[in-house]
Amino acid sequence: MSDVVVMVAEARPGVGKGAARQTRREGYVPAVIYGSKKEPVTIRLQGNQLLKTLHKGGFFTTIFEIQVGGDSHHAIPKAIQKDKLNGLPTHVDFLRIERGALIEIEVPVHFVNHEASPGLKAGGSLNVARHVVELRVPNNAIPDSLTVDLTGLEIGDTVHISKVTLPKGAAPVIDRDFTVASIAPPAEAEAEGAAEA
Repeated sequence: MSDVVVMVAEARPGVGKGAARQTRREGYVPAVIYGSKKEPVTIRLQGNQLLKTLHKGGFFTTIFEIQVGGDSHHAIPKAIQKDKLNGLPTHVDFLRIERGALIEIEVPVHFVNHEASPGLKAGGSLNVARHVVELRVPNNAIPDSLTVDLTGLEIGDTVHISKVTLPKGAAPVIDRDFTVASIAPPAEAEAEGAAEA
């Protein structure tokens, strides 16, 4: 689970494209904190600090305590816009959160014990239907990832979300037992079957 990370920001007085461009020219990234039925707060973040934070990973599953002047806002990133040419961040949206409130968030899925799957050993392939799963979780218990154990899976077996261990208090946003992954037969066998058909 991600810990709360302190991020120091400055108030951004100007709004609009002109003010945002000026902010970027000065080495900052414009951002906004919104939600919890409070007025949005426009801020600017040090560009270098933001890049370091992004490179650590887990950005969208991290709760930030954003300090602006004498105020402090608990928020989670909801969207980041990037420059199409250089890929650098140009704007960040943060969603203000109340402690313990439920939020919807995309959590990456990791697959383990490939060598313990008879289906994969026999030449089958792991067919991943969902690399991320959208969960509804308490904002003070955000998981870094979900783990799917492939032990014992044969060719043709399917892993549904009901078979994945979710953190306490977490539930899928989608209200059905959807497929996360399956073990597909070897490509050569599939091709032969298609030729015979």
